[in-house]
Amino acid sequence: MASVRVAAFFSYAFRPFFLLNGVFAVLAIALWVLVLHGAGPLSLPADKLMWHAHEMMLGFAMAAIAGFVLTAVATWTDRVPVSNGRLGLLVAAWLVGRVAMALAGVLPEWQVAFVDMLFPLLLIVLVAQEIIGGGSQRNYPIIVITILLALFNLLYHVGVYVGIPTAKRIAVYLLISLVLLLITVIAGRIVPSFTANWMRARGLARPPRNHVVTDRITILLTISAGLAISLWPAAGATGIIAALAGFAHAVRLSRWRGLATVSEPLLFVLHVAYLWLPIGYALTAVSILSSWLPPTAALHALTMGAIGSMVLAVTTRVALAHTGRPLHAARLTVVAYFVLTLAILVRVLSPLIGLEYLLLIDVSALGWILSFAIFSWVYWPVLTQPRVE
Repeated sequence: MASVRVAAFFSYAFRPFFLLNGVFAVLAIALWVLVLHGAGPLSLPADKLMWHAHEMMLGFAMAAIAGFVLTAVATWTDRVPVSNGRLGLLVAAWLVGRVAMALAGVLPEWQVAFVDMLFPLLLIVLVAQEIIGGGSQRNYPIIVITILLALFNLLYHVGVYVGIPTAKRIAVYLLISLVLLLITVIAGRIVPSFTANWMRARGLARPPRNHVVTDRITILLTISAGLAISLWPAAGATGIIAALAGFAHAVRLSRWRGLATVSEPLLFVLHVAYLWLPIGYALTAVSILSSWLPPTAALHALTMGAIGSMVLAVTTRVALAHTGRPLHAARLTVVAYFVLTLAILVRVLSPLIGLEYLLLIDVSALGWILSFAIFSWVYWPVLTQPRVE
């Protein structure tokens, strides 16, 4: 029985990466709360803020991306999915990278960088093999994005090694912007498609439709905003570009008929997650063009909001779809959606509420931990047991 479960666990990339990502989301933020209260382990690097930001991108977001992309590529190319030994090697590379980063305060930086680069480099190889081998030219940009993720991670480690804080900051913001771009591209494929299929099955009128010009403008503005925020964070032009990006995302989302899906939380949550993109870019514009909103509020609307929500939304749906289970969210899963949304709101509004700032961060972190703990609990059997036929 154990061998059957192991074989099932390493049969598709979404299984180990979604489950490990859920556990990591709990542990990483619990550790960050300890750091904020001055009780973090001494093995962490001196610049703990950058460590936190790096790990939420390379550890949390990249695990979800690896699980989704390698699973989706198998569907797009009709190839045998990356599994067994190759998948196990990629998972091991991700794990040792997280350990190395947790020990970055006691290990030589070149060793930390070498180990942490293994995962993104191996991911490039596997993604390129599957997409090029499957002749899927439409998905070549996915290869480019994985290459850029590795390059930005390398820039981060170069900044640490040379001792240039600006390089670390730019690298982290480029990583964030690239993940947001990936969400923009992939959500543009799956959210309206899933919504249209669901509405047709119920005989509902006016299913969502993509608009090619709107999509291209949104992607272009997302790229521009990402570069501007990373390189010129305080420039007025950056605020204007961010505002335009937020408006473009809002227009795009308005065409996807999200309100028609309120009765199906597993689908509606995808629209809610995407909503954090226009909110996040709008708040970014406000934080740059005025003085009343701290940049950290806008940043967490994009990271905790858009990235965190979309990870939870996609992982809960993809896991059910690829294990043969009905596409309906369990009650506990809906609770996780609700708790995470409240946690994001608390974190984004915390600088404005006027109460004790650290207490509000603790409350927000507790909500994040609870939501991903619920995910790990509910989806443990889904991700470790064989597919239901």
